[in-house]
Amino acid sequence: MVESDTRLLMLIDDEPAQSRLITALAARDGWRTLVVKDSETAIATLGTREGMQCSAIILDQWVPGDDASALIEELKARRPAMPILMLTTSASPLLAVDAMRAGATDYLIKPVAPDRLMQALRSATRQEAPKEELQPLTEKISANLDFDSMIGNAPEFRSALAKAAKAARGHGPVLIEGESGTGKEMLLRAMHGASPRAKATLRLINIRGVPANSIESVLFGHEPNAFPGAFDRQIGAIQHCDGGTLILDEIDRLNEDLQARLAETLSSGIVRPVGAKHGFRVDVRVLSASNLPLADLNDGKNAIGHFHPDLLEYISQTKITLPPLRQRAGDIPALARHFLSRIGEQPGLRHMSISDSALALLSAFDWPGNVRQLQAVLFRAAVFCDRETLTASSFPQLSEAVGEVTEEVNPMQEGVGVMLYAADGNLRPLEDIEADVIRLAIGHYRGRMTEVARRLGIGRSTLYRKLSDLGIGDAA
Repeated sequence: MVESDTRLLMLIDDEPAQSRLITALAARDGWRTLVVKDSETAIATLGTREGMQCSAIILDQWVPGDDASALIEELKARRPAMPILMLTTSASPLLAVDAMRAGATDYLIKPVAPDRLMQALRSATRQEAPKEELQPLTEKISANLDFDSMIGNAPEFRSALAKAAKAARGHGPVLIEGESGTGKEMLLRAMHGASPRAKATLRLINIRGVPANSIESVLFGHEPNAFPGAFDRQIGAIQHCDGGTLILDEIDRLNEDLQARLAETLSSGIVRPVGAKHGFRVDVRVLSASNLPLADLNDGKNAIGHFHPDLLEYISQTKITLPPLRQRAGDIPALARHFLSRIGEQPGLRHMSISDSALALLSAFDWPGNVRQLQAVLFRAAVFCDRETLTASSFPQLSEAVGEVTEEVNPMQEGVGVMLYAADGNLRPLEDIEADVIRLAIGHYRGRMTEVARRLGIGRSTLYRKLSDLGIGDAA
């Protein structure tokens, strides 16, 4: 949302093209940009009348070179409350650690998507510490892309993994729905890695990250002179992925006209670039992700938008829903230890343990940003912790949001893959427990039904009969 008063952004950057781009993007959100080309001018400008009006600073790492952290420290010393965002081409966790310890608010990897830049500016310049969510931090640690890296034992989560593992072995489209940060992209990549097309072309497109006037060319391609500025032929993502897999993240952001065109292309198997007189036959597997339940957009009661029914029918031949983290709080301790182990492997950081008080605090928060937010919060805490163990005091924003929490953990819930007890304290029906055990096994062994049957000590025919009897054939 654009603020009523224009805010002033100082951009420390000596690249004219990048400066013009950031200035234009910031202007859309109500920012006026003051561009300075070197660190000395930036420091001097802070002391001027105009500099005193600055609400945020964006710093390109290459302006001061190796002294980026020193410049950040100097800027923070002069304006301690000033949010500072650093732009860099490096994905090095060590650089992220150094920048954050020097006082950087966030760390953006170039080329930065417009929405990512706006999100970082909005988060950094909030008037108060957020009560409902913590400031997001771009993930600095690359994710492992297989089913074994999907941590969690909650029945709904294991059921989703089981269904994904089974669907991965096919060639049909898959739609994964779930809130932002639940791990949809990671699961889709894991599915591709376990699929028959694992060695073929893979391309991921985040619809939100592509300008609206470019998405048609990105998906379908274009011929020379198809529109003003189309000087060369561009092969679209659909044609590029012929024989492979195309992942469309945040497909709910695709405009309605392109939804209809995409539905026709996928159902016919023929893609026609913009400006082309004929099309090309392609064989593409489409895996999609949406933050919104797409069916709800077509129920006539939702004002958010509309999703083309033909496209929805095609992409949701297999539909999987990932539960939000607040619905699987029992997985938080295992996730926290897993993330801390990976964080400890990064340059400039060390392996750390986490106390019961900290785990109780993490488990009490509702995590609107889900698993991605949990990792970001742990990363930030690990950067600034001087001890070997993270405690509740390592998460001051969480403590402010949650308040005092007890360290007591329900032994029936913590770390248990299958719940034996219902909420009223009584044992769950044996049939329900058996269904959860089978779902967990299918997810654990990544849909390899022969191995699932062997580990459960039953035959394959018995396993499939139980899937049918327990009503989990589709879920598995």
